[in-house]
Amino acid sequence: MELGMIGLGRMGGNMAERLRRGGHTVVGFDNNPDVSDVATLEELVQRLAAPRVVWVMVPAGEPTQATVTRLGEVLESGDLVIDGGNSHYIDDQKHGAELAEKGIGFVDCGVSGGVWGLQNGYALMVGGSEDSVRRLMPIFETLKPEGDFGFVHSGKIGAGHFAKMVHNGIEYAMMQAFGEGYELLEASDVVTDVPATFLSWQEGTVIRSWLLDLMNRALAGDPKLAELRGYANDSGEGRWTVQAAVDHAVPLPAITASLFARFASRQDDSPAMKVVAALRNQFGGHAIESAKGADAPGADVDPPKV
Repeated sequence: MELGMIGLGRMGGNMAERLRRGGHTVVGFDNNPDVSDVATLEELVQRLAAPRVVWVMVPAGEPTQATVTRLGEVLESGDLVIDGGNSHYIDDQKHGAELAEKGIGFVDCGVSGGVWGLQNGYALMVGGSEDSVRRLMPIFETLKPEGDFGFVHSGKIGAGHFAKMVHNGIEYAMMQAFGEGYELLEASDVVTDVPATFLSWQEGTVIRSWLLDLMNRALAGDPKLAELRGYANDSGEGRWTVQAAVDHAVPLPAITASLFARFASRQDDSPAMKVVAALRNQFGGHAIESAKGADAPGADVDPPKV
């Protein structure tokens, strides 16, 4: 097949390369002229034969909105747009409706695989009409891993990114569990080889997984993780997952806790923990650490007179 790829960063560039290796013709556009095949989005559209397929791999939010809006102006009825970024499923529904007014099809595709996707293939979660998805199957078959798994037509427009959103929420909780387990093992005075313990779990255990493989890879290079700072950002999909849980009245305690743990990781000196320390000092006389690092004396713990 022939398609345009807008956004040739780490994901988009590797996906374009995998498609080319699979025999497809890809015309790429990026703001970086060093990797772009064309100078403008309009030139990309002109290079493609109608009916066109254009895959968008740009950051979610305003960049995606601006790209979809511009495509709606330069594409024609019968063309098809795929959003493979990390867009919110509600935005997908809006984009699909906007393009449908002009006879342009829309498919949302949640993509997982990261920097390993070029070699191993990408897991694809797709939302859109049966006709649109069927038309794109040669592309999806090339991008997905070999075998029976790694692709799903999840449902109507928005379903692909909704599924990817939940996938990422689960990922948050799994990574948090590995992190907490690592911290407890490190704190123990009986476990003397934490990296070897994690490595032993790679086969024969119920927690063996690609995440565990990657954990072992990280520990092999830095057994104490001394080169890292305990700071974790979030892509926004964890927040969307928790919000969707509120909207649907579905309890997600593990995923929600893992999201808040990431927020806590960004605080060098947590205001909430300051309150906890102050209250423990007030009711129990527990020592507190001053801002200068020295211990402050316990408080008078007699209850106030009323």
